Amino acid sequence: MIRSISEAEIARVLTYERLIPAMERALSDFSTGEVIQPVRTMLTVEEEQRFLVLMPAVTERAMGAKLVSLYPKNAAQGLPTHPACIALLEPATGQPLAFMDARLITEMRTAAVSAAVTRRCVPSRPLILALIGSGVQARAHLEALRVVRSFSEVRVWSPTRAHAERFAAEHGARHLPLEEAVRDADLIVTATAAREPVLRGAWVKRGAHVNAIGAARPHWRELDDALLQHAALIVDSREAALSESGDVMLSRAPIFAEAGELLSGRRPPAGATTVFKSLGLAVEDLVTARLVYDALGAA
Repeated sequence: MIRSISEAEIARVLTYERLIPAMERALSDFSTGEVIQPVRTMLTVEEEQRFLVLMPAVTERAMGAKLVSLYPKNAAQGLPTHPACIALLEPATGQPLAFMDARLITEMRTAAVSAAVTRRCVPSRPLILALIGSGVQARAHLEALRVVRSFSEVRVWSPTRAHAERFAAEHGARHLPLEEAVRDADLIVTATAAREPVLRGAWVKRGAHVNAIGAARPHWRELDDALLQHAALIVDSREAALSESGDVMLSRAPIFAEAGELLSGRRPPAGATTVFKSLGLAVEDLVTARLVYDALGAA
């Protein structure tokens, strides 16, 4: 029987302590060629406003696909901008195992991947964290990053001041103007719906690390050329970054490494300013879905 798994069930068993190591292994497997996965297929329903994305993958223990809708305008209605579902199959037999809500999986695996890369790139000491954006991914990143690093100060900026002030009050952060929030920060997260650069390289101190989460279309940007041309650029997938990421494609910045190459030890840390451009991979979703499925089976 195919199991239907709700977001509430997922929330009961999925933790960053378990998910971050799972993402490290998934990305390492991806970069060593142990994952079968094409670049995702994105259908434009309404230009700039509505997209349907298909993300299949096969690993040794997980097989299936995620269907995700990208609807930026949902935010104005208080609805998720990335509603999604996952069909999970057994790789050995091809039999369907579960159909599950993927909104929370997408949220948490994205932040867990950033945490895994951060642990590899950023020294273990109290850090100043700047969050550019105050939505779901800002909150998720704060939670995940606190698992791998400690913070002496958390700063937040949002284009909507009221949102940033509410986030600051809820999470013990300081709401600051954008440039002030970024200056002298050790770790920066950009999680915005920006179509033009919001983070300037001139503001970023040498040796800082940036996790860039937004701008997942070829003509969208979060980061300016000055930052990308002078930082060691890390991507989750070279193929995806060179066909999907406006930050990478338009800046023509050289790619230093895939995240999996760093996490597996095949490539040493850069030792300089680093940028991780996260697009999200199907393998991350399927490995997370299998983690949930197994945890619920053991519960």
